[in-house]
This record gives sequence, C-alpha cells and structure tokens, in this order.
Amino acid sequence: MHTWPAIFAAFFIALAVTPLAIRLALRFHIVDIPNHRKVHSKPTPRIGGLAIYAGFVVGTLLLAEYTRQVAAVLVAGSVVFFTGLIDDVKDISPKLKLLGQVIASLILVWAGFTVRFITNPFDGSMLSLGLLSVPITVIWLTGISNAVNLIDGLDGLSSGVSAIAAVSTAVVCLSQSEPVAAALAGILAASALGFLPWNFNPAKTFMGDCGALFLGFILGALALMGLSKGATVISIFIPFLILGIPVFDTFCAIVRRLFLRKPIFEADKMHLHQRLLSLGLSQRQTVLAIYVVSLLMGISAVLMAVLTTAQAVVVLIVTTLGAFSAAEYLGVLRGKCHVARQRHPDRQNG
Repeated sequence: MHTWPAIFAAFFIALAVTPLAIRLALRFHIVDIPNHRKVHSKPTPRIGGLAIYAGFVVGTLLLAEYTRQVAAVLVAGSVVFFTGLIDDVKDISPKLKLLGQVIASLILVWAGFTVRFITNPFDGSMLSLGLLSVPITVIWLTGISNAVNLIDGLDGLSSGVSAIAAVSTAVVCLSQSEPVAAALAGILAASALGFLPWNFNPAKTFMGDCGALFLGFILGALALMGLSKGATVISIFIPFLILGIPVFDTFCAIVRRLFLRKPIFEADKMHLHQRLLSLGLSQRQTVLAIYVVSLLMGISAVLMAVLTTAQAVVVLIVTTLGAFSAAEYLGVLRGKCHVARQRHPDRQNG
C-alpha cells in the first residue's frame, strides 16, 4: 500500500477542489438560504462535499489496494454521495434519499460488511446474529449517515468531528491489525481536513447533504471493516464512542421528543450545538468545545481497544455516565437546561 502518499494526496485534492465547488455552486445557484432555524446570515454555497468525495476517491485509488471490500466502499460511497448531491440540487423526498442509503448499505452487505456473531469476552462463547446481521448493518450505516448530517448545523462542526472520528478509527484499526481500514480512515480524515479551512467559521461553503451523508456512511463502513470478522461485546461499543457526538446527539433528540411528547422527526433547536450557543458561546467556541468532547471520546475508544476487558468496562461506564450527566445538565436529553442562559457580546451568526 502507498498509505502516506494517498493521505497527502487526499488532503491537497480536497483543499484544491473546494474553491472549484464554490464556483460551481454559485454559477448554478446551489446555495443554502438562511432561515429561522439556521445561524448563517447570507446565502452560502452548499456542495462542498464534492471536494471531500474527490479527495477520498483519489486517495483510495492511489492507495493501490484493489480488493473487493475497498471497491465496495467506493461504489457504495458514490451512491450515497450522488444521492445527497441530487438532494442538494433538487431537494428530493426523504424516502428517496433513504432509499439511496439503503441500496448503498446492501452493496456493503454483499461485500461482507456485516457482524455475523458476537463473542463473549469473558468465556469465549459466540452468539450468532443470523439473519439479523443484515438489517442491523443497514440500520447502522443509514443511522450514522443521518447522524453526521444532523450535526451539520455550525461552520466546521461536521467536518471537524468527522476528521477526529476518522483519526480515532485509524488508530483503533491499527491496534486491531486492520491496516487497510486504518489507511482508508486516514484518507477520509485528510479529505475532511482539506475541506475544513473553507468550512470553518466564517464558512465560505457548506458540505451539504452530499458531504455529510458521505462522511457518515464511510465512517460507519470503516467501523464495520474492523468488526466484520466477529466482535466482542466490549468492542461493539467502540464505534459508538468514536462517533459519540453524532450518535449521542441523535439518541438524545429521540429521547427528548418522546419525553416532550413530540413527533420523533419533528425538528427542534435543542441539539447540543444549539444549547451551547444559547448559553452565550460563539460559533467558534461551540465548535471547538465539541471538538474537545469528540477527541476525549476518541481517546476513550482507543483505550477500550488496547486495555483489558475489565479496564475497558470501567472506561465505558465512566464515559457513558459523563455523557448522560452533561446532556441532562445542558437540557439536551429532556429539553430542560440546568444552567442560566447568557448572551455573548461577540456571538457570530455567519
């Protein structure tokens, strides 16, 4: 494999293609219009995900690891990307968008991206998932895709969190002797980082659904690559920690809406980044704070991968309790905040 050349190429391709995507979006008026639920104040190009996709594809081709699974990642990821791109341009229905993700997920299932059994780390016994392995895989991939899309509400948030998650995935995969998955994760991180300078506040472009859905889908796929040979009960939780922010924010949104007796799919302004903004943090402060939380969750995932089972359980319990305590304190879990709202004099909305 040509890992490092592929990673550097992915970064510079994403960095160079982003301004081209901006020009393309402006020429065809593919822009995100401000409204009462959004924090930006002017129309902004929204197909920056094209640069992330280009960086990942070129980097993966340069990796020169032409296996069935790598080919499946490229094909399935392309299906998700173009589904999101069509939505960015024409606003297709949620059902059609979900259909594209399901088709892409089934391509990965065909290529062997499934967890067929779970191993009990304490006695070595195995539990076969049987036919459940397919729907579980599809739900995981579509869920992560939409979870990353859901947090794409502030400049640089989704791209930065995804880059941190990809780096964490690479480290875990290396610890589990999965060099191909680690290399692909490194390429994905480089692609997201190449896009980030154009997307960080004040953003010159947004990644759009094409970028957010693609990032989430590939992250979910790479997590499965490390588990497809079988997984322990403990290691099953590692991807959830790596993707902690999008997964936990989505989980809290569901719990919150059930608690408030509102439809699960009804939009609100109680997501983590919105709650932090309401406390008076600026966009940059909010994004950087979430970066730190993502990094801590990534470190917890790496620790769980290399520690003994008992130690990993302790890390999981401490991290989970900390996450739920913070969510309850900020009002993300039940919609009731336990800290007074403040106004930040330098808060930015662009």
